[in-house]
Amino acid sequence: MIPAPAPGISDLVEGVLARDSRRIGRAISAAESGAGIPELSRRIFPRTGRARIVGLTGPPGAGKSTLALKIAVAWRSRGRTVGVVAVDPSSPFTGGAILGDRIRMAEIYTDPGVFIRSMATRGTMGGLARATSDAVDILDAAGFDVVIVETVGVGQDEVDIIRTAETVAVVLVPGLGDDIQAIKAGILEIADVFVVNKADREGADRTSAELAMMLDLTPDRQWRPPIVQTVAPRGEGIPELIDAIESHGAWLATSPEGRRRSTRRARARLLALLEERFHRTIESRAPEPDGLEDAIVKVRDRSEDPYSAAERLFERLVREPAVERV
Repeated sequence: MIPAPAPGISDLVEGVLARDSRRIGRAISAAESGAGIPELSRRIFPRTGRARIVGLTGPPGAGKSTLALKIAVAWRSRGRTVGVVAVDPSSPFTGGAILGDRIRMAEIYTDPGVFIRSMATRGTMGGLARATSDAVDILDAAGFDVVIVETVGVGQDEVDIIRTAETVAVVLVPGLGDDIQAIKAGILEIADVFVVNKADREGADRTSAELAMMLDLTPDRQWRPPIVQTVAPRGEGIPELIDAIESHGAWLATSPEGRRRSTRRARARLLALLEERFHRTIESRAPEPDGLEDAIVKVRDRSEDPYSAAERLFERLVREPAVERV
């Protein structure tokens, strides 16, 4: 069963729609904790779909936070309001996270047209936090024109950003060895724009040329990702990057691919929510006779194979849905 609405949901909805920073922050905190988020989502979701959702992803140390700051500043200079969701890794030992993006983005933190929120991954893989999509919905409903989602430093296959962002900018830097080898397994395929940041370093042109060669090997792509060189601390290349992002957004608006991407994002989000709810429900029933704990013991003792145990647990869950414990 869906949990009953948490007290104060109406107040949070009112605050989100009024773009009240304090209540937007409380709404995102509710999304992270799960308190009342189904009701909150039901109330605000009809007001979403208007913001441009831009994802920044790439390896650690690529300068994504500084780039996000400079992009936000540049968009503000064009009269656009900007929300930033910056995802930081959680410690595998303490579960804590530094959440320092608001310090790094102090230049725009007090701007009323900007809202910055750091989120911890809390063990979630894929470069995003569990509640990232909810936070993006909240900022979208609040009327921000652009929402930037900065992932944690990712490797070859942490590509969950495609579940959230309309335009994905993959940020690379020269001098990381075999740059293309480092990303070709997954991230290369999700890029709508390539950013070669720290382009004042030696090797920037070589990195750009290697990316161009890789793109030449896939000439049938409907959209060829532009390659933009930037030096984020100095703001170099930022206007060109924003123009490239805007061009991709305009292409999506007129191409059938835009609707296909929206469908894929909706599918991925629903499947992720179903998977999460299944995990919570099966774990809440773990101590019951013949439940998860018994199945674990049977698999450990080789008295039942994993596939049979999983099928039995699934069939039982479907046949006897339990009241979800919140």
